[in-house]
Amino acid sequence: MLSRRLVRQFIALVDTGSFTAAASRLHVSQPTLSAGIAELERSLGTPLILRERRALRLTEAGNRLLVHARAIEREFALAERGVLEALPPAPPLRLGVLASLATSTTAAIAARYAADGAGKARLTLTDAPDADLRRRLAENRLDAIVTTLRSADEGEVLREEGYAMILPAAHRLAGREVLLPEELAGETMIARRSCEILAETSRFFTARGVRPHFALRSANEDRCLALVAAGAGVTTGPVSLAGQGTVAVRLQGYDYRRRIGLIAAQGLEALIAASGLGEVLREVT
Repeated sequence: MLSRRLVRQFIALVDTGSFTAAASRLHVSQPTLSAGIAELERSLGTPLILRERRALRLTEAGNRLLVHARAIEREFALAERGVLEALPPAPPLRLGVLASLATSTTAAIAARYAADGAGKARLTLTDAPDADLRRRLAENRLDAIVTTLRSADEGEVLREEGYAMILPAAHRLAGREVLLPEELAGETMIARRSCEILAETSRFFTARGVRPHFALRSANEDRCLALVAAGAGVTTGPVSLAGQGTVAVRLQGYDYRRRIGLIAAQGLEALIAASGLGEVLREVT
């Protein structure tokens, strides 16, 4: 089945000529774009792109699809403008975002709404810990939240990931596949106060006799990760937090996982589904 998301990915790939440039234009990761093109080819039952050494080339089917794809996108844009021009401005969509979500992911969400403002509801973002987000949702101060899902939650899973040690890229242990807890006994630690498993992490190290020196305790994720990247210490966190200057390395026995999902306010499920928020989140998380 053709979806607008796949059509737009295909057009962006053709227009830019590379997966890297197309992913940047759409504010998605390159693997997400590659998966989308593969899904489109599977749904149509034929290759669309020939991946040659220095360039991409359309197959005959790809050239035929391109004509229709551009027409489909033009009609979508015309329909959106026609509807939106006839309606008063919609109130902003109030989205709460988990404080421990990677800043790059939050930025990608905001960027998508800024880039596609004519076709998406306006967006206001609030970042906070899980308990705060859930309270605001219950009090009708948020329309939806992106947070860690509990077993009783009825929400759409966007990402599932494990936790690991996050080390400076130049750290002596950075190249290891797995670390032993006792190897960290002499390390300086950065404590991420916004971590949703902070208590479990403390018990994990205490039970193994690891009581490191803490150089910083902060709820500011970017500050914590900047200190790690600068070589001032190490920390624990979801693997998605590892970025420039840091690496995530699995810690033996530290087998916690989290599911990041979208939860809509009661009674607003249909509105959130129609807003396009779920599609955006699936592409950037």
